[in-house]
Amino acid sequence: MIEQDTIKLLRECDAGVKMGVSSIEDVLGYVKSENMKNYLTECKAEHDKLDTEIQQELDRFKDEGKDPNPMAKGMSWIKTNVKMAFNGSDETIADLMTDGCNMGVKSLNKYLNEYEAADEKSKDIAKRLINLEERLAIDIRQYL
Repeated sequence: MIEQDTIKLLRECDAGVKMGVSSIEDVLGYVKSENMKNYLTECKAEHDKLDTEIQQELDRFKDEGKDPNPMAKGMSWIKTNVKMAFNGSDETIADLMTDGCNMGVKSLNKYLNEYEAADEKSKDIAKRLINLEERLAIDIRQYL
């Protein structure tokens, strides 16, 4: 049970970190504020570090991980591009990113509760990813 929950939690973290990186990459080219660009770039770098750690853990279990849900990723891409076409401001980017962070925090907390038998290392990774998402949402509030 521990191993199964651990793998399932790591897979969800894998999908979450990939979705976060993809979302940041989708908006980074539109950002006008140098300060906001720094927040997003630093957050992406932290996501990349966590991704490496997640991949190492998944490799330990001989698991290939999980990509984000294609429907969710596609809807996110469409929403981002439509909103940016109408209003490509930093405020719009902050709004989109805050929504994404909130969805990530909600989902990851759900999985943390659902896979409660997961090992402490995978729980720690999930909690660090949650904290990263929460911190970005707080950092970019000033642009809303």
